Amino acid sequence: MQFNKQATEQAKEDVKRALTVLNQHLNTRTFLVGERVSLADITVACSMLWLYKQVLEPSFRQPYSNVTRWFVTCVNQPQFKAVLGEVKLCEKMAQFDAKKFSEMQPKKETPAKKEKAPKEAAKPQEKKEKEKKKEEKKPAPEEEMDESDAALAAEPKAKDPFAHLPKSAFVMDEFKRKYSNEDTLAVALPYFWEHFDREGYSIWYGEYKFPDELTLTFMSCNLIAGMFQRLDKLRKNAFASAILFGTNNNSSISAIWIFRGQELAFTLSPDWQIDYESYDWRKLDPDSEECKTMVKEYFSWEGEFKHVGKAFNQGKIFK
Repeated sequence: MQFNKQATEQAKEDVKRALTVLNQHLNTRTFLVGERVSLADITVACSMLWLYKQVLEPSFRQPYSNVTRWFVTCVNQPQFKAVLGEVKLCEKMAQFDAKKFSEMQPKKETPAKKEKAPKEAAKPQEKKEKEKKKEEKKPAPEEEMDESDAALAAEPKAKDPFAHLPKSAFVMDEFKRKYSNEDTLAVALPYFWEHFDREGYSIWYGEYKFPDELTLTFMSCNLIAGMFQRLDKLRKNAFASAILFGTNNNSSISAIWIFRGQELAFTLSPDWQIDYESYDWRKLDPDSEECKTMVKEYFSWEGEFKHVGKAFNQGKIFK
């Protein structure tokens, strides 16, 4: 397409308007929807890939720091890297090269005169077969599995880490529906305490061990979101509210977790042990006032949080 300065400038303004809306949306969010990467993030980030690689030079993208932070977070996820590879942000905006454009255009050639094709010789009439031979249908040979397929087939199915526990009357999914769709203090919290199974479930308090290493609040939120992503297979048997307290360079992270069983669930599977050692864990007594107060505050994101000593900044829910 031939360069059109007016159209190019108009396109830049369109991009700026879209980035302004997206930047405002991401001001208080790590990802576009919810607390982990979703189809929305995948679609929008991939749509913006060439913008960030060819157009959004540092001066252009500087006003949209939230968008850039989100984009960099997305493309550095292992699943993104496996498809996109290492994504390098644009250093200088790509410019139209008239000479290169001209070289790429196909040259006009004078069409050659069409030669008359010789008439095809009449095909000899095919002889009719006197007898039709019936071909026996042979059964298709079974496909042989290669070594990798055979190895996968031979692997035992992953065992449910909670299979040894008896069934509980507390339906975690029903509580999660109440929490998601109803008022927390008026409906979800009373439902929780009315149906909570003290024998089948336990309540834990976790506090991040290294608050001095926490810097910008959005990076601390990414720390929580990353942990939640890696615990995806635990969702069926757990619920948590994690909260970031404080401000940039003066913050802390703590959470209330509900697990099936009486033990710390992270120890039940090697896949769940990446992050939990970075926290100090304490089991709470469901009948104590301390536990009831903390559950109320962490579930509703409201309260004094006397044990923390910092103001509520933002929270994330694992459900």
